[in-house]
Amino acid sequence: MNLKKLLIASALALGLNAGALAATEGVDYEVLPKAMPQIQKDKVEVLEFFGYFCIHCKNLDPILLKHTKTFAKDTYFRTEHVVWDEGRDMNLARITAAVNQAGEKYAANPAIFGAIFDEKVNLSDAGVTAQWLNAQTSFNGKKVLEAYNSFSNQAQAKQMADYTREYQVQSTPTLIVGGKYKVIFNQGFENGMKTIDELVQKVREENGMKAPKPKAAAPKSKGASIAKAALK
Repeated sequence: MNLKKLLIASALALGLNAGALAATEGVDYEVLPKAMPQIQKDKVEVLEFFGYFCIHCKNLDPILLKHTKTFAKDTYFRTEHVVWDEGRDMNLARITAAVNQAGEKYAANPAIFGAIFDEKVNLSDAGVTAQWLNAQTSFNGKKVLEAYNSFSNQAQAKQMADYTREYQVQSTPTLIVGGKYKVIFNQGFENGMKTIDELVQKVREENGMKAPKPKAAAPKSKGASIAKAALK
């Protein structure tokens, strides 16, 4: 190999190594002063504290929800709405609890953020919320409304207020992995997804967890195989 090719190869190698660097404490994440318990102790928790009133949470939401679909079976996503101002936030926490209970987060969140920021709907008001949920068709609004009116809903919202204080959440969005590591989004939300993955692996190693099996590839449809053969 001549000198020119050697220099090019070395530069490429350096570039690849730089891209593979692990998340750095103080740059990509910080360690919480006190580790907090996970809901599921035998898995890795990715916890988001957010606010439906928060524009940064609105911008992060589609990126984060899409990324959570790539999580391995040993990793789960949990969301808690912050409660700083009870007059504004408590009803939004109730909506969050209802959306979680109904299993409608992925479909409902875009509509909820859109209602607050684009349509200026006051979802901090319980009466407005009930009417708005009942009218929704982009997600199962009636199912969410049923959860919203359930016996446990207000208690779940109160628990979110307690979590806000216990975790000393000062800003949104706040992402915590494994009850220990807070993600820093200095390089944008997309790069933050890589940090989340690296921290999940870090927690796995610290907890002596086995590496999860890779997800099975989606089966190819017979129709797709026929179409591919026909193009040859």
